[in-house]
Amino acid sequence: MDYKNFQTFSVEVNEGIAWVTFDFPPVNVQGQEMLADLSSLALRLERDRTVKVVVFQSANPEIWVCHYDTNLLRDMSKDPVSRDEAKLLDLQAVLERISKLPQATIAKLEGYARGGGHEFALACDMRFAARGKFKFMQMEVAMGILPCGGGASRMARQVGLGRALEIILSARDFDADEAEAMGTINKAMEPDEIGPYVENLAKRIAQFPAESINACKQTVYESIDRPIEDALKAEAYWLYQATSKTAAITRFTWADEQGAQFDIDNQRNWNDLVMNIQSVND
Repeated sequence: MDYKNFQTFSVEVNEGIAWVTFDFPPVNVQGQEMLADLSSLALRLERDRTVKVVVFQSANPEIWVCHYDTNLLRDMSKDPVSRDEAKLLDLQAVLERISKLPQATIAKLEGYARGGGHEFALACDMRFAARGKFKFMQMEVAMGILPCGGGASRMARQVGLGRALEIILSARDFDADEAEAMGTINKAMEPDEIGPYVENLAKRIAQFPAESINACKQTVYESIDRPIEDALKAEAYWLYQATSKTAAITRFTWADEQGAQFDIDNQRNWNDLVMNIQSVND
């Protein structure tokens, strides 16, 4: 798969990991150019099962991804519309597509991510931030609007109603440790730790079957806003999708023949065993 000819970022694929590096001076603004690039990237990733993890990072030492280009908002109608007339914004549609990618997506946050940039991070599966470098803000209420890239919807699902409203209505900066406490990121870490941590995590995930990664993602996302009975049915559905397209049965057979699950040493060393079993294929 060709991952060239993007205007706002570059892509390097290595060992099943796509490293997407934003580099759109001066501030990585989230305008039509970036949205077009992201849409094109999503189209390619949706068809590529050799890429299992996508890491989004920035070449700018101060900014991950800037806010949504306000020029795109100035053209909006001042007249209210009915619910039936309301349509998804380009930003919403593109970020929803990113969130549904079959790959595991990681936001490596080493700079500011405000407004639409933060909403983009929320659309990724996992987020890790560097202390002293990362800050996020949803400033929209102060501009007379609201988060319109999934910020309100994903924020509430990520952190709960009270914290989501505190973040959105305060329109202030939150640093990495506050973000971790609020639950908008997975983990805050020192600047020299984030690179090795994200790389090791990405490399570990990239060794697992692509269809299994996708099935895990879809099951978790489906469970968020469904009754438990429906969520459990979704689990069962995606289990069958995974077993039909991966070496799962072969691996279970191998484990049974080796007596692996009944070996106390294996029980003590599952962290290594799950990596060793990746050599067992159909």
